[in-house]
Amino acid sequence: MYTLYREQYVTAKRAEAWDLLKNPANLDLITPHDLKFKIVSPLPREMFNGLIIEYRIRIPWFGVHHWVAEIQHIRKMQAFVDEQRIGPYSFWYHYHQIDQENNRLKLTDRVYYKVPYGIFGRFLHFLFIRKTLERIFRYRNVKLHELLNKDF
Repeated sequence: MYTLYREQYVTAKRAEAWDLLKNPANLDLITPHDLKFKIVSPLPREMFNGLIIEYRIRIPWFGVHHWVAEIQHIRKMQAFVDEQRIGPYSFWYHYHQIDQENNRLKLTDRVYYKVPYGIFGRFLHFLFIRKTLERIFRYRNVKLHELLNKDF
């Protein structure tokens, strides 16, 4: 099992950050374009516990994958989880958290994941998967910075 941890600070109000994150359609705004991310299931304007989101995503070197995620453990304006139900990982659990720290918000992502294919999967993780995930989350941090820092 692997863990990816990222945190960043933004100047937006908690309600502004939550308004962006609670709408599953906004996932497209913070996903690199080369992944050809496309939501294929109908979406509400606001996520709810048990929401199933179906999408397609292009994983470099591995083609387009079908991914189904379930939204869980929503604590309004504080946190939620998206967990892969069907997709390229053996296990994927992504915890999103929003904390107020003085006059800023801290956005935290904790992803626990396991790659398939045993030792071959671990080799691919070393060569490629980890770097790809780090690139995706760097892009996400840049986009969230642009969208949630009104003072800059």
